[in-house]
Amino acid sequence: MIFPDKIRSICCIGAGYVGGPTMTVIAEKCPDIKVTVVDINTEKINQWNSDDLDKIPVYEPGLKEIVAKTRGKNLFFSTEMYEAIKEADMIFMSVNTPTKTFGKGKGMAADLKYIEASARMIARIADKDKIVVEKSTIPIRTAQAVRKILSNSDNGIKFQVLSNPEFLAEGTAIPDLHFPDRVLIGGDLSEDGSRAINLLASVYERWVLVEKILKTNIWSSELSKLVANAFLAQRISSINSISALCEKTGANVEEVSKAIGMDSRIGPKFLKPSVGFGGSCFQKDILNLVYICRSYGLNEVADYWDNVLKINDFQKYRFVDAILEALNNTLPIKKLLFSDGHLKKDTNDSRESAAIYIADRLMEDKGEIYVYDPKVSEQRMLDDLNYLNTRTQEENAMLLHYTKDPYEAMKDSFAIAVITEWDEFVTYDWNKVFSHMLKPAYILTEEIFWITIN
Repeated sequence: MIFPDKIRSICCIGAGYVGGPTMTVIAEKCPDIKVTVVDINTEKINQWNSDDLDKIPVYEPGLKEIVAKTRGKNLFFSTEMYEAIKEADMIFMSVNTPTKTFGKGKGMAADLKYIEASARMIARIADKDKIVVEKSTIPIRTAQAVRKILSNSDNGIKFQVLSNPEFLAEGTAIPDLHFPDRVLIGGDLSEDGSRAINLLASVYERWVLVEKILKTNIWSSELSKLVANAFLAQRISSINSISALCEKTGANVEEVSKAIGMDSRIGPKFLKPSVGFGGSCFQKDILNLVYICRSYGLNEVADYWDNVLKINDFQKYRFVDAILEALNNTLPIKKLLFSDGHLKKDTNDSRESAAIYIADRLMEDKGEIYVYDPKVSEQRMLDDLNYLNTRTQEENAMLLHYTKDPYEAMKDSFAIAVITEWDEFVTYDWNKVFSHMLKPAYILTEEIFWITIN
């Protein structure tokens, strides 16, 4: 392969929650590299190019400030894919890989149609040797399918495929990119593969310590992302299972969590009891892991990870049962306020939120749900509900109400479900809250499942 002596131009296909922030930081740290983020979604690209930086489609603390410094200099957002792909030395694929909703693997396997479409487009446009980087979360051996597509271009162009999974947490994506625990790069162990790995590593070495850049074979890199998310989700399900036992025995789950978290072999992270994990990664990645294990005949391994998901569902619907029990198991004409459309603070990504599933279950009882969120839009909330396909879009619009004033929404409500980590909720005047509510009034929090009755 003919490689450049250094990377001068990068193209990223996909301007979402991974591609946008990642490429912004690369542009910030590598001002001599031209970084172009492309997407077929014109509205999204227009938002990234908006003069009002509060309108960029991804909210992460610190992101808009970096966009302001780099956009138009060496960072560009565009729908013109042809020139960006043709010019780039290195192309990142950062597209969505949702769970399949049809066919073989429905409900478990990752849908790779966007990955395949990106690979076909690269193969069609490229007129020089390229390094193609998997940035999306994908199942192990996806690189094999990508290579097959690229090798069928019949134009003499050669490609090296690398795996460079992201390890970002929503709400802290910028610090995670600035100070990563590790950067993982997987590729062929051939001479060309090693050169491609080293070229990608040289980009990250501009700000990441060399000892934190791990170089592996491509299959280890692909699998590591799924396993990392599975282990984190497992810890959440573990402490949530213990929260149920604490309620029965009179133990305090917060005290238990603190006690075991002080053990240096365990540590305190991801041991906070909650209504369960949500987001665009954990459930999707564990389902994918379960599917892969079953496809290789590892049914006992698959059952183990499947139980992590079962505990997560158990916890979410225990919270629903707590609300229903407090309201005498009847919701019609009763007004409830959800203080947050999603679980994680400092992000506007509500995909697969535990709160969405809880609201959906309550709406089965015809509960009138009012939702307040500092960043998530009304349309996003409705889209999340409609995706579940539990009822018609018209029914969802009738039962779910978006509010920009939480105090106004509290008026005449029977219960408030606090499902959030946003800092602003800590400062609420709860006496004022109670004065707005009907009596008896209930405040339910996702942390420890307590109910306050006024």
